[in-house]
Order: sequence, then C-alpha cells, then structure tokens
Amino acid sequence: MLDRISHDGVTLVEGARGPIRFGFTERTGGVSQAPYASLNLGTHVGDDPAAVAENRRRVLAVLGADGLEERLLVPNQVHGDEVAVVASADEEELARVRALIAEGTDAIVCTAARVPVMLCYADCVPVVLVCDCGFAVVHSGWKGTYAGIAGKAARLLADAAGVDASQIDAYIGPHILGDEYEVSEELMEQFAERFQSIDAAAGRLLDLSCAIREVLAAAGVSSDRVHDLELSTMRDNDRFFSYRAEHGTCGRHAAVAVML
Repeated sequence: MLDRISHDGVTLVEGARGPIRFGFTERTGGVSQAPYASLNLGTHVGDDPAAVAENRRRVLAVLGADGLEERLLVPNQVHGDEVAVVASADEEELARVRALIAEGTDAIVCTAARVPVMLCYADCVPVVLVCDCGFAVVHSGWKGTYAGIAGKAARLLADAAGVDASQIDAYIGPHILGDEYEVSEELMEQFAERFQSIDAAAGRLLDLSCAIREVLAAAGVSSDRVHDLELSTMRDNDRFFSYRAEHGTCGRHAAVAVML
C-alpha cells in the first residue's frame, strides 16, 4: 500500500514502482488563500494562477520532478472517456498531446520518462495505474465510471507498455465514498443495469469504486492488484477538497505521477 508522507508541509499519500513515483495530494502545504487554501492544483476554480503554478511546482519537487514544470501535462477534464497516450518527451510529441488534452481528456497513459502527469479532483474518483515501464492517471466521475474509462486506460497502458494487464497495479484514491454518494433512482437503475456489483434495490447510495473494480477486472487487472485507499473526501474534508461538503466552492487536490 501507499504511505502518507509530508515534505516541507506538502502532504501526499504516495508510492513508487521502479522508476515511477506517484501519489494523491492533500490540501495543505500550498500558497493559495481561502476558499482554495492551501494546496489547490486546479486552474479553473477562480484561484490566483500564480498560486496554482507555485503549488504545482511544490508537488513536482516532492516527487523528485524538480524542473519539469514545462513538461507537466494537465488535461481539460470533461467527464468523458477520452484517453491520451504519450510515448516520448520529444517536444513535437508533447505539443501533439497538449493539443489533444486541451480539447477534453479524462485520462493520460504515459510511457515516457520525465513527463509528469496531473489530474485534479474534488469528489470524483482518482485512479492511478502503474506497471514496470509506464503509468496512467484517470479521472473517473460517475460519467467516466459508467463509460468504463479506468478499464479503457488499463488496456491502453498494457498495449503501450507491452505488458499483460494482470501486471498492472491500480490505486483508487480519495473520493466521495459509496456510503456518502446519494444519487437519483434513475441513475442507480442505470448503473445496476450496467454493473453486476450495483444493486438499485439497496437504495440510492452509489459506490463508484465497486463499478471501477468491475471494469478493471474486465480489462484483465487482477483483483488482488486493485488497492482502494478508502479515503473519503467528505469525512476527511480537512485533508481533501470536497465539492459537496464545501458547497461548490473549493480547490482541487490531484493524482500525479512521473517516471524518472
């Protein structure tokens, strides 16, 4: 499992596999002011762009990616199932990927060294997939979960890295948990029709992590390699941002990874 580690005030739940460093940020250790205090990593919430840039620099430094800010890939997340793949740190390749992710992308598969990837969250489910020579960072809200984006990213990572999906480790990060996430009856029924693990008759609490496990299994990821941190953005609102708990005005924590 992962370790909770603080570096000069910046706290991450982090891990490593070979040359790959990855983690889930908490909300402390940055320079953003309320209501985005303090390690807000999202540029689209109304925070000072200079503060966000400094916060991102601090996170990269924690992961040993100092000086790689210019290569950092942060997609425009649109709650879809588009997955971008980056295979090299060549400037032409990075320009191509940046143009693609600006149009709307909710996961990035990376097999390139020294190209950090960051996706931002405030209740949706972050998923990091890791194998020996590549990784993927996935944003899986209810729409992305329903579309099976985590499974799609796992298949693309296996192809790009030349490994079997059973060799991939999946980490499900902080999110609004299944005993907190109340949705409409219609959405519960929609999920129950799509996923065997979802029972609409049990009520209106939707467990996205169960559905994510199901799509990862269908992609070939072994169940014993799926690690759910079971961290709640709602209950642990002092550690993580929560769109629901903070009534729509808050910063964004992140899932971030880099192969050094």
